[in-house]
Amino acid sequence: MSGLSPPSITRLSIHTDPATVAQRRRRSPSILKVEHVDSSNEETLDQAAYANINAEWVNRKGAWMIHLVLIATGKVIIDTIPGMTQNLSWTAVNLTYLACSYLMFHWVTGIPFDNELHGGAYDDLTLWEQIDGGAQNTPSRKWLFSVPVVLFLLSTHYTNYNPWLFAVNLSALIFTLVPKLPMAHRQRLRILPEEQPSGMATPITPLSGTSTPPDYFRAAPEIRVTEAQFR
Repeated sequence: MSGLSPPSITRLSIHTDPATVAQRRRRSPSILKVEHVDSSNEETLDQAAYANINAEWVNRKGAWMIHLVLIATGKVIIDTIPGMTQNLSWTAVNLTYLACSYLMFHWVTGIPFDNELHGGAYDDLTLWEQIDGGAQNTPSRKWLFSVPVVLFLLSTHYTNYNPWLFAVNLSALIFTLVPKLPMAHRQRLRILPEEQPSGMATPITPLSGTSTPPDYFRAAPEIRVTEAQFR
C-alpha cells in the first residue's frame, strides 16, 4: 500500500465585511419612534458638581419680563413694515416668538459655555430639560408655558378670528407646547429611525480550491503501511 498523505485542508476565513454590516443596518419598520434619554450615574454626578448657568437664568430677576419686552419690540418693528396689516402683524409676531422659543428651549441641546465643568453631562439635554434640574410644574415652567398661550389668544382676537390664521397660529402653538408637557420630558421623536444591527456580522466563508496545509500538518511524520505488518 502506498503511503497515506494528509488530506487537503480547506481554510475557513472569518472576517467582518463592512459592506455586509451596512447592508444589515436597515430601516426600522416603523416610521416614527419615541426614544427616552437617560443619564448615567457619572453624568448625574457631573450635573450636580457645579451650578448650570445655562439654565439658572430663567429664575433670575427680570428673566420673565424679558419675554414681554421682546414681544412688544417685535410688534413695533413688524408694524413699521410698509403695507403690514394688523392681521398679518399679530400672526407674524406669534409665529416668530413660537419659532424662537422652540429653537431655544427644545431644539438646541447641551450648554454653549463652561461645558468642561460638567464633563458633557448636558450634551443630550435641551434647555427646557435642564431648567430647575428637570423638576416639573415649577414657577418658571408655568410662566414659559403660559406666555405662548396668552400670545396666541391675543393674536386670535386681533386677527378678528380669521379661520385660516387661527388654524396656522393654533398649529404652531400645539407644536411648541407639546415638548413642554411632563409626559414629553426627555422624549425624542425619531423619523425613519435606523435599525441597529443585532450583532457584529462574522460570516464564515470557505475558500474554494485546495490550499497549503498549516505547518503542524507538514511537520507530522509520514506513516507507511506495508504487507509485512499484516502477516
